[in-house]
Amino acid sequence: MKIQLHHLSSIVCFLLFTGGLFAQKAETPDYTYDVGGNINDMTLTLAGTMVVSTSDGLVGIKPGSNELVFKFTDYGSVKPEEVTYIPASPYLIVDQGGVGGLKALSALSSKKAVIDYISGKVIFTTESKGWKTVQTADVIMPDNKLVISGLQKEGSMAEKNTAKLAVYDLITGNLDYSFFLNEPGKTTAKYFAVTGTPLLLKDKLLVPTTQGIYAKSHSGQTLWENDVKDVNWMTSSADEKEIYAFDVNDTGSKTEIIKVKPDGGEAWGDKVKVDGVVSNFQIVPQGLIVVSDKDTSGKSVLAGRSESKINLLSAANGEDLWDKAPKTGGFVQHFYVMEDGILFGIYEGGINKVAFDGTPLFKKPLKTGENIQIMAETPKGLIYITSEDANIVDLKTGESIWNKPLKFKKAESVTSAFDEAHSRYLINADDELFAVDAASGDVSTLANVKFDEKENPTTLAVRDNGIFLGSDQNMTLLDFDGNEKYHEYYKSPGRSTFGKIMGGITAVATTALTVTMAASAGANRNGMDMNNLDSYNETGKEAKRAQDMFASMAGASFEYLSKRFKASAATEDSQFILSNLDDGVGLVKLSKADGSVEKEILLKDKKPEYEVDDFGGVLYYKADNKTIYAYNLR
Repeated sequence: MKIQLHHLSSIVCFLLFTGGLFAQKAETPDYTYDVGGNINDMTLTLAGTMVVSTSDGLVGIKPGSNELVFKFTDYGSVKPEEVTYIPASPYLIVDQGGVGGLKALSALSSKKAVIDYISGKVIFTTESKGWKTVQTADVIMPDNKLVISGLQKEGSMAEKNTAKLAVYDLITGNLDYSFFLNEPGKTTAKYFAVTGTPLLLKDKLLVPTTQGIYAKSHSGQTLWENDVKDVNWMTSSADEKEIYAFDVNDTGSKTEIIKVKPDGGEAWGDKVKVDGVVSNFQIVPQGLIVVSDKDTSGKSVLAGRSESKINLLSAANGEDLWDKAPKTGGFVQHFYVMEDGILFGIYEGGINKVAFDGTPLFKKPLKTGENIQIMAETPKGLIYITSEDANIVDLKTGESIWNKPLKFKKAESVTSAFDEAHSRYLINADDELFAVDAASGDVSTLANVKFDEKENPTTLAVRDNGIFLGSDQNMTLLDFDGNEKYHEYYKSPGRSTFGKIMGGITAVATTALTVTMAASAGANRNGMDMNNLDSYNETGKEAKRAQDMFASMAGASFEYLSKRFKASAATEDSQFILSNLDDGVGLVKLSKADGSVEKEILLKDKKPEYEVDDFGGVLYYKADNKTIYAYNLR
């Protein structure tokens, strides 16, 4: 059932479709997994482990045997929203019965479990570690620590009813130390609870509570305490001599910033208030860069526009060092700290750069299209690609290096790559493949690329034998002059069911993004350098960065992650497409080199639910409500 045309999916086939005309018997799988209960959700993790939420609990599967990696049934049925995956780690948290909220002060009964989904080890459960209820659970990376707060089961009646905090080692599962937030049995009208993410430093742990910040040694001894209450998150300088705490009000309209002295005292006379929620904060020699996002959607006109604000504060007293903050006119989507100043891009369109004294460095702000997909450094300057245009500009002045920006209609998907052998940038948008000479900036149309079903290319890669573009149902290879070498199209069986997938190169990029987002939301981020402008790289560099990151962390699961991203992706030379085969709905494996069919896997029903792990080269298929098949795609 093959037709002609072009396009391929991204380096990770995120699949879970519907379709087909006839129910068929599925091809014999390489592995079969009975997950016990009815399947509620399937999530493919960064490690390639498929985590399945069922009516009985949570299970993990990974090809290599028909055995489950783990089966967690302590809490019965687990819903997808009760599972949190910790970015850039092998850990997940199961949370049942907790009540959320900005301050997270609920002391209602809640059960939590922490599982290493690579090894299958259940590291922590509320019950196994002797907790009556767990209020907060924070995984601290890259330290591999778990910080728990709540009420314990053991001890006197006073101890059972006194808020306690404990630190566990995630590699061994053992308790490092624990302490009560206040003295058990001491009569007080004060309510003690943890209000935000603790900050783990070299020689102490800072815990934000309803009554102030508590500094504890790594053996649990009190070093100091203050009355800075209801802090949501904290951060420190690399040398840990400067500590900053952030308190977001209940509506998210204001954030207070407090500088804490090494002895716990407040370094500034007054708390500094900024509009909205702080989304980025960086300590630089010139002061403190603060990006805050103010969202006034749904509010009165008097509330002003929704936008980000950028300020530079004095580290000495918190005063605003800029007479006039740079205008954003929207939300900061890209933010980079450079030697000579701050470079930022706005989602609604626009790029600007200001010196640390607040003066503009670009001759005038760049006008760009909306949704800046890429901002990166090249030998010639800053390349940016949006949904409407692309250009390279001088990083010092903002002046165009190319003769003029490349403009196209607002595209649903824009893909790009650098053709090193021909010294040119390739950008595909609006069914057109543009070639931009890296030296002169001259733009030419290399080819017109139209895909069936009105698909847009989601993958563009330079191969030894040509230029490859692909989408869900299409794939094509062009020679380096833009002539079509082949074009394959397989009709989609339908698209009413989509799955969640994290695999391959896209997963690595997603991981980097979620790390950044988690840090912005208040995770431990002392020492995290999130705001460096990356170079424009060819595909594969992100995987290498992930490999190196995991290799630097302790534990067998991180060693496994490092090895996983050291290997090449299964989709490096192949494309997987779901379509109607001669005998029913199935998955076709096609060679990117010549478009030939390398393998076909017939699935069972008209609406198959499946996911593809591109790095592992595995197809996971939901055979029935309690069974998952795994097929080797390599």
